[in-house]
Amino acid sequence: MNDSSWGARPTAGYWVPPDQGSGQGAPPAGPAYDAQDVLLPSVTQPMPVVPDTPAPPQEPMPSASQPAPAAPQPAPKKSAGRDLGAAIGVGVGLGAVIIASLFIVKAVFIGVIAVAVVVGLWELTSRLEERKGIKAPLVPLAVGGAAMVVAGYVRGPEGAWVAMALTALAVLVWRMTEPPEGYLKDVTAGVFAAFYVPFLATFVALMLTADDGAWRVLTFLLLTVVSDTGAYAIGWRFGTHKLAPRISPGKTREGLLGAVAFAMGAGALCMEFLIEGGVWWQGLLIGLAVAASATLGDLGESMIKRDLGIKDMGTLLPGHGGIMDRLDSLLPTAPVVWLLLVVFVGSG
Repeated sequence: MNDSSWGARPTAGYWVPPDQGSGQGAPPAGPAYDAQDVLLPSVTQPMPVVPDTPAPPQEPMPSASQPAPAAPQPAPKKSAGRDLGAAIGVGVGLGAVIIASLFIVKAVFIGVIAVAVVVGLWELTSRLEERKGIKAPLVPLAVGGAAMVVAGYVRGPEGAWVAMALTALAVLVWRMTEPPEGYLKDVTAGVFAAFYVPFLATFVALMLTADDGAWRVLTFLLLTVVSDTGAYAIGWRFGTHKLAPRISPGKTREGLLGAVAFAMGAGALCMEFLIEGGVWWQGLLIGLAVAASATLGDLGESMIKRDLGIKDMGTLLPGHGGIMDRLDSLLPTAPVVWLLLVVFVGSG
């Protein structure tokens, strides 16, 4: 309820005089009248003549205490909210590093994933401690997270699950070296961080183990980036209906439709030309799933940041925020793409 709803506005044709105090002789509220009538005693004022037909409404008299209405201002232009030039430059640089490592030496790309995981864990645990006082142990998380990615690449899904279990156990034991106050919330946050960042990232390493693993990873990256780009472009230009205003006010339903359209088109092209044995209609389904998982991942991290009261997880990447601000849509999308590729074209 806004302030204007607390009372009705004055009726047209009535003048509200400036504040003249509450002393006797102040003119009563009512229709506009001549100022000279105020100087005469009320008993000598002539009876007003009421015409047979009602007089047309009069314009409100101007008041010196009422400022002139301001000229209408043009609607503000939409803004991306970030340094677009820096964001593009950083994105191109990261893309070059990823593509080069992906197609030259696979082991180097595994190292890139492990570094991203460790930095992401550092950002997440730092923000948890700063904003909530939750001390998730970083050392076992970083060591176990890197080992999780390597185990997934070397030993497959079984290796990833074993590494995840050992990392969770290490978090429980490591936290025992400190006082018991807050133990439960600290280890809970630690196990959550182990699952959220390194375990989900392990599915990228699992994609890489296939014979055409580099093309599968490239397809995963392209579809996620195209989905985010479609959501941004369509939402910024045409977005009017909020998707989840309590979680992320900037996201719109039109942006979601843009993500779906862009990702499905890119998925059809990737499955037809990049994935051996792939068919275009499979790409449509994968693109639809990527748009959904990327959007949910983005909303999920927005929920975390809103709970922490921060805008970005870090400042490492100019124009983007932190590493976790770039991994938010990639992490939940990795297992989705891995599973659908295994279903459609096999594990390779």
